[in-house]
Amino acid sequence: MEIRKVGVVGCGLMGSGIAQVSAMAGFPTVVREVSEDLLKKGLGIIEKSLAKFVEKGTLTAQQKAETSARLHATVDMGDFEDCDLVIEAIIENLDRKRELFGTLDGIVKPEALFASNTSSLSVTEMMTATKRAPQFLGLHFFNPVPLMKLVEVVKTVVTDPAALEAGLAFVKATGKTPILTSDRGGFIVNRLLVPYLLDSIRALEEGAGSIVDIDNGMKLGCGHPMGPLTLNDFVGIDTTYYISEIMFNEFREKRFAAPPLMKRMVAAGMLGRKTGKGFYDYSDPKNPQPNRELER
Repeated sequence: MEIRKVGVVGCGLMGSGIAQVSAMAGFPTVVREVSEDLLKKGLGIIEKSLAKFVEKGTLTAQQKAETSARLHATVDMGDFEDCDLVIEAIIENLDRKRELFGTLDGIVKPEALFASNTSSLSVTEMMTATKRAPQFLGLHFFNPVPLMKLVEVVKTVVTDPAALEAGLAFVKATGKTPILTSDRGGFIVNRLLVPYLLDSIRALEEGAGSIVDIDNGMKLGCGHPMGPLTLNDFVGIDTTYYISEIMFNEFREKRFAAPPLMKRMVAAGMLGRKTGKGFYDYSDPKNPQPNRELER
């Protein structure tokens, strides 16, 4: 199962990053979006990222040009037909992903591998939408993809060992470090991270400390690069909430249950950096201030 050509479905924040690192690693890469406008936006993200690498001296102008030449942008699903690996990076919705893989199954050559970039959904449930269950796995990249070194490689109970080895080899070829995990809610990283993020919100709503003190406690006491409430804002409070719901539905454990404060923040549209307000107010992005409304 040698991977020579890669396909990426979706050219948003994650898809563009996956397509970029694939092309940088030397793989001819097809990246697809549903419209020319979205495709243009995604390619702009890639261009900006590659330019930063050149500016920092980690990529030459020649290497940047070669990377761009290996990228084929399209709105046509038929362009995936001869890919050896197709990675899905669309909206985190199981029905949409199953529909996509069912369509791809009838287009892409039978021996090709399929992978999902999902952070929390069941890879097994996606797999059942195809006729290539042994060739199906999860490849969970982290944001921002060009900079983050980790990829969770997710195997199902029927993933062919050869497919798994091919997936691991691809990840290593892109310069990332793979960690192997099984298809259970949250995999490794979110299974450990999400309860921590939820507990930081519980600590706030129970009066254990202020927003700044909770964040400083973990930054200065545990050496974390950012506090948990800042991280909640960075990830998106709605995103963490959505993942917690998936994990709670799978495990039925309190540690995965979203705190009441989180639910109310999502309902109020207080989602973090992307909406300008979460646990911090980003009216001045360079100097965010704690959202005192949450400390009353």
